[in-house]
Amino acid sequence: MITCVPVGSLAKELELSAGDVLLEIDGHRIEDIFDYQYYMEETYVEILIRKADGEEWLLEVEKDEDEDLGVVFENGLMDEYRSCRNKCMFCFIDQMPPGMRETLYFKDDDSRLSFLQGNYITLTNMSDHDIDRIIAYHLAPINVSVHTMDPSLRCEMLHNRFAGEALKKLDRLSEAGVEMNGQIVLCKGINDREELDKTIGALGRFLPHMRSVSVVPVGLTKYREGLFPLEPLSKEEMEDTIDRIERWQKQFLKEYGCHFVHASDEFYLMTGRPLPEEERYDGYLQLENGVGMLRLLETEVREALLEESHKGACPRKVSIATGELAAPFIKRLAEEVCVQTPGLLVSVYAVKNQFFGEWITVSGLITGQDLIRELTGKDLGERLLLPVNMFKNGEPLFLDDISLKEVESVLQTEIDVVKSSGWDFVDALRGIGEAGRPESKRGRDSKSRCRPYEGVNG
Repeated sequence: MITCVPVGSLAKELELSAGDVLLEIDGHRIEDIFDYQYYMEETYVEILIRKADGEEWLLEVEKDEDEDLGVVFENGLMDEYRSCRNKCMFCFIDQMPPGMRETLYFKDDDSRLSFLQGNYITLTNMSDHDIDRIIAYHLAPINVSVHTMDPSLRCEMLHNRFAGEALKKLDRLSEAGVEMNGQIVLCKGINDREELDKTIGALGRFLPHMRSVSVVPVGLTKYREGLFPLEPLSKEEMEDTIDRIERWQKQFLKEYGCHFVHASDEFYLMTGRPLPEEERYDGYLQLENGVGMLRLLETEVREALLEESHKGACPRKVSIATGELAAPFIKRLAEEVCVQTPGLLVSVYAVKNQFFGEWITVSGLITGQDLIRELTGKDLGERLLLPVNMFKNGEPLFLDDISLKEVESVLQTEIDVVKSSGWDFVDALRGIGEAGRPESKRGRDSKSRCRPYEGVNG
């Protein structure tokens, strides 16, 4: 359904209106945005429209090759979003407390969102027709939540009797040359240790079409009553995971020239192991899963300190609030900025997550109420800096629907929301605006590096 027809658009010339429905292009039924974009590429098209009063118009349209109707559709996909049919033993959404905003309980498992937004899908929601369309429209990369390559174990982990059979779709995508990325949520005693080795080895046969695989530790909240009994990985088990992954990296580098499989940053932070060198991340293919985010941040901070002058920075005192896990790392980076910025003082506060529970230590799951509880009475200086991943996309709201303004009012301090790049980090600490700031050398938009649930379970 068309919801808006802007002035000057092709649709306006065709006398289309809000409430009209696009049915077909050149006789092809339009399922979603991908059909629409594919069939609108021709310079001559025939469009079937159903008007709000039920009358159908067949319109012959001559246009430029890259021109479309210019309308706004009912939603971005032009179709209903597909929800997840699985009941995964590690699902983070099943561990959410009641009473939160409705959208936080929606489990998506839509291959189109995998292409458009980088979401990870299980393949259990996909028909042969869906696979055909991915191949025909060259949609890539497709991000797949694999977890295990053992069909029986995958059925158990996803609590879906078709989950094992769905793995065969990886073969079809690989045979067609579709680029993929894989993800493994590691659950203690389920798919770790020797089982992890089997999974990584089995996924290696999809190289080079499967470009990377991330391994992330399961995220466990305090709201697990009635759910599958899972425990967090111990430090020893995390070290074992790193050792296995690094052995595989050496093998893949020798055979294929890439490292292929990567442990998320949590493994290194929680074991005290040094982060991998930048080369080992193969171009940072899985930042959204918290793989290499800290290495990239550190690299960009140091680039900014080398190439940017502190001129324009005034003496000031600011504070940073972040998750318990990354707080020591962030503190060290802040100290490096302070050394090169006369008069700058920075306090870093690690916020304990009481809302979701002590096992949740990432910044993206900090709520407004936890911030208020932890920071009330603290010396926050002139500004409190918060990472952008604490907020609902595009809105100054925390996960518990407390607004940024409410937190500012209670804490009696102004808050700056800091994007994800190291350049933004340095600028925010120094109080320098973005004007004239160089682009990241990787040309990466900061927003692409933040997810509300990054590094939890994807």
